[in-house]
Formats: sequence, C-alpha cells, structure tokens
Amino acid sequence: MRYEVNAPATAGTESQVVVYEHRDARDTAGILAEALAGLDDASGIQLWIRGATAGDDEAAWSHGFEPYRDLWQLRCRLPAEPSGLATRAFSIDDLDEFVAVNNRAFHWHPEQGGLTAADVRDRMAEPWFDADGFRLHHRDGRLAGFCWTKVHSDHDPPLGEIYVIALDPDFSGRGLGGPMTLAGLEWLSEHGLDTGMLYVESDNHPANAVYRRIGFEHHHTDRAYRRPPG
Repeated sequence: MRYEVNAPATAGTESQVVVYEHRDARDTAGILAEALAGLDDASGIQLWIRGATAGDDEAAWSHGFEPYRDLWQLRCRLPAEPSGLATRAFSIDDLDEFVAVNNRAFHWHPEQGGLTAADVRDRMAEPWFDADGFRLHHRDGRLAGFCWTKVHSDHDPPLGEIYVIALDPDFSGRGLGGPMTLAGLEWLSEHGLDTGMLYVESDNHPANAVYRRIGFEHHHTDRAYRRPPG
C-alpha cells in the first residue's frame, strides 16, 4: 500500500491522506495525484507524508499543500541506563486517574488530548496491549507520571515503542521526565527488545533535550500538510 485515504469522521471535518514511507521521492507527485483524484476538499484536506524529504515538500506544494507540523521518530539502542524509578503495571482500577492525568498533560495535543475511558478500553482490546508494559509512577498517593510502551513485533527486527509518556503537570520540574522514559525502556529491554523508538513533536524542545541525553537519535520525519478548503 502506497497511500491511504480517510474520509471525514463527521460533517465539517477534514479528509486525511497518508502517504507511506518506502517509496522513491520522485513518485510522490504521482501518488498524490492518484490519492486526491475525486476527493471532495470542501472541508479541507490534511496530508501526512511519512519519512518526508525535500522532494516530497515540492510535490505537496504542487498540489496546493503547505507544511505545518513535523513529527520526529527517534530511536535508541537498548539497554539504556537504569531508571532508578519505582513503577508498577497499569490495572483497570487506574483507568479514571490515568485519563485525568493524560488530559491535564496533553491538553494542547491534537491527538492525545481529550482522551476518554472508552478510548483507552478500545486500545486495551488491541492485540498489542500489555498492561505490564504500561508503567505507572506514584508519589504522595497520586499518579505522578506514566510510560505506556508498545511492541511492534511485526517489524524486523522488532521495535519497542514509548507509545505515550507524560507527567502530571503538578509534578513537572522535578527531574522525572528522564527516569520515566528510562523506566519504559528498561521494561522493553527486559523483554528482549534491543531498539527503542518514540515519536515527538519537532518543536517540543524540553522533551527532545531529555531524549538526546538518554541517547535517542533522529531516524525520520513524518510531516503534516494542509490545503485550504476548495
């Protein structure tokens, strides 16, 4: 599959086109022409190009799209240094507190913000979900932070992802970001993974500083573009 087209979920929302990696950048213009053919852009179209390059930017511009967001994939070798942080596995009894902390931490985020208990239950039903790899850290009787991991067993070699990580804003500034990340990497390493991976906004400078100190390096960029409604 070279691309995917997703119709708007509700009236007035954007269509989405996703162009996948493992392509020649010279093919992107043709892929876009094929993907966009007949697509109604009355509510606008969001385009994601996985593993974007300068040539992809030119192809997107030729179809009227402008870039507005870069999502970096970072990778590191495992094992990383020990976290030194006490964590435990997620249980269903943690659901409401997790949702509250998540939404406080990600109130600004276009995908992770506004999470509901039903959303979490849906992800728990996915075959990749492992509650033991969903690490929670408590302080003063409260959920201070979490590191939710995901194993991509279909990747060759398998990848261990830091799927979602956050601190309750009340506990920010206490140096917990690095240890919380390392706690997730520690769990992945203990379960046979030798490569860690995560996605981060390119302009999230505090998070990127933490990840660089741990040993993460940029692997590729997924870039989002928008075209105004026609």
